[in-house]
Amino acid sequence: MQRVLPVIISLLSLAILDLQAQEVWSLEKCIEYAQKNSITVKQAEAGIQNAELTHSLNRSQRLPSINGTISGGAQFGRTIDPTTNQFRTESTTFNSYSLNANVTIFNGNRINNSIQQSKLDLQAAQLDAEATQYNLALNIATAYLSILLSTEQLENARNQLAISQEQLEQTDKLIRAGQTPENERLNNMAQIARDQQSIIQFENAVALNYLNLRQFLEVDPSVNFVIEKPAINIPFDANPDTYNEREVYTTALGILPQIKAADKRVESAAIGVDIAKANLLPSLGIGGSLTTNFSDRGIRLDGTEEFIRNSTIFIDNTPVEVGFPVERNITSPNPYFAQLGDNFGQSLGATLSIPIFNRNQNKISVQRARLGVINSELQNRQDRQTIRTNIQNAVANAKASKRTFEAATKSLESAQAAYENAQKSYDLGAINTLEFITARNTLDQANVELIRSKYEYFFNLKVVDFYLGKPLKLN
Repeated sequence: MQRVLPVIISLLSLAILDLQAQEVWSLEKCIEYAQKNSITVKQAEAGIQNAELTHSLNRSQRLPSINGTISGGAQFGRTIDPTTNQFRTESTTFNSYSLNANVTIFNGNRINNSIQQSKLDLQAAQLDAEATQYNLALNIATAYLSILLSTEQLENARNQLAISQEQLEQTDKLIRAGQTPENERLNNMAQIARDQQSIIQFENAVALNYLNLRQFLEVDPSVNFVIEKPAINIPFDANPDTYNEREVYTTALGILPQIKAADKRVESAAIGVDIAKANLLPSLGIGGSLTTNFSDRGIRLDGTEEFIRNSTIFIDNTPVEVGFPVERNITSPNPYFAQLGDNFGQSLGATLSIPIFNRNQNKISVQRARLGVINSELQNRQDRQTIRTNIQNAVANAKASKRTFEAATKSLESAQAAYENAQKSYDLGAINTLEFITARNTLDQANVELIRSKYEYFFNLKVVDFYLGKPLKLN
């Protein structure tokens, strides 16, 4: 015993330290953690960023496009000098610069429609992200309540085991006193075995429900936490019989982000038709350019000079030397920057593009855009129908679970009264152990059913609250 005692103390110390290391997470903390770390939420946020970039790109279409070009090279053989446009048969190196600008004046209102469409798509992406967070919160609340249910059932099973063990001790006393036959002990042992089996089942349920919650949270395995265990009580003013499906549905349509997102997509698809039609209209744009260039063969005129050019003429077959005054240009290599200034040119023009026939591409694009409107409207109707079905089920489940909970409450009261009567009869020796255990098992089942129906009723109330836009809280 002296050797065993230190071991027991060490194990208890480790258990206490383990409990101290565990964090306690409330439902609000679980939801907040998941919304910050969920891959699905991050994907939705990436979708928002992508929609923002598309919207920014479409707004930039109103601005002119400006592009610069710098080129250089060498030409050999008989080529045209790019600065003088004269043929040369010698090598030439050149360098050129250009700056071009274009702006769209009219293109069938495509730019404005594209901006409006991308704005709607951005709003839809933001609503999708909000819907993702809504659904994630509901899933986490479901897993959270499942843990609370299985934990309460586990505690109830442990209490029942303690009662069975006390009953076994009482039976042993009666056997030793000769008031009860020894075979009565077997009934108690069988009941203890059943209680132990129930404990194992509920322990497994708790572990599996924690695993389910951790998967929704996408929490690191090294994070050790237990959930907060608030008292789950049915609100005193809860009355699902007063729920009106139409009113709940109307309220849900006004607050659920997935419905708002579907409406935005219908609007976006309708604008897509106008964008496709713009390809059938003329487009007008203006543009301009600045250019200059340099050639190593470029020359400049520095001035002129006169000189006498002698020529021989014949007078009466007699050659005579005669001098004629002639002017000639004085040139020198034109410097780099001087050439860039001398060759600087500008241009300005307009372009009107008129679509005549494009192999039916524009016509088919319009037809596809119209199909997109039809598909988005059908998807919108499908989303609304799904919400309507979910609300109908939620309201029906809330009403049914109320009746189940009320029936379970009455059943527990009857089982409790029967058990108390059996306890008195057993103490007086009027019934045997088997009959007493049967009464207690009936009470246990009634208690388990009450716990289950209470959580089911509570959860169904919260689902309806979710569609009414109320926050997910356990109290």
